[in-house]
Amino acid sequence: MTARERMLGRLRAAAPTDPTVGRAGIDGRIAMHYAQARRPASVEELARQMAGAMTASRADVWCASEEEWPAQLAAKLAEHGARRLLLDPAGEEGAALQKALPASVEAMPFARPIEAWKAELFDTVDAGFTVARSGIAATGTLILAPDAGTPRTVSLAPPLHVALVYASTLFPDMHAAVRAERWSDGLPANLVLASGPSKTSDIQQTLAYGAHGPRWMWVVIVMDEAKDGVKP
Repeated sequence: MTARERMLGRLRAAAPTDPTVGRAGIDGRIAMHYAQARRPASVEELARQMAGAMTASRADVWCASEEEWPAQLAAKLAEHGARRLLLDPAGEEGAALQKALPASVEAMPFARPIEAWKAELFDTVDAGFTVARSGIAATGTLILAPDAGTPRTVSLAPPLHVALVYASTLFPDMHAAVRAERWSDGLPANLVLASGPSKTSDIQQTLAYGAHGPRWMWVVIVMDEAKDGVKP
């Protein structure tokens, strides 16, 4: 018997044999597994876990109130030396940040097809601002849903990606996010998961940052009004 045949034999032996177990049954077993491993966590705990996981991936993360985050972020951008910032001024968060920016930082909408200003975009834009749809605390992962005002390029092309996520939208793990957001009913065509700045390594495992995307990533976790809630 060959190694391939032995491997296939083990897989067949381990396969479920109960013909009555359908999709609902499998989903139930998966949900039970996560429910047994998961403990209830407050939104504050999820925010701390999210910040710790993303910091470990070399993101710069801090928590802020709904009132304070625009001024804090604007000051940090100016200190960083950012001169041109991509954002969506039609969005509530983009408008708030634009209002707080000092004169040294220019707010720019993504209002043209990329082909019309590719060189300008890659050579002169210092940062891009996005608002995450939600986040996964266990892995420190942002769930981004790019749209016309904030296409994928905003979080990919500039050397600095600045993301905002509301603490009330954090989930303990991927399974909780999938169920709560009803991913099985249909997903956006371009859902993006981001955990930190772009990194790659060569055959000697030497890490390099910014080769295929942003060199730096900042994440503001906004402690919004649902902060006292507890998630399963």
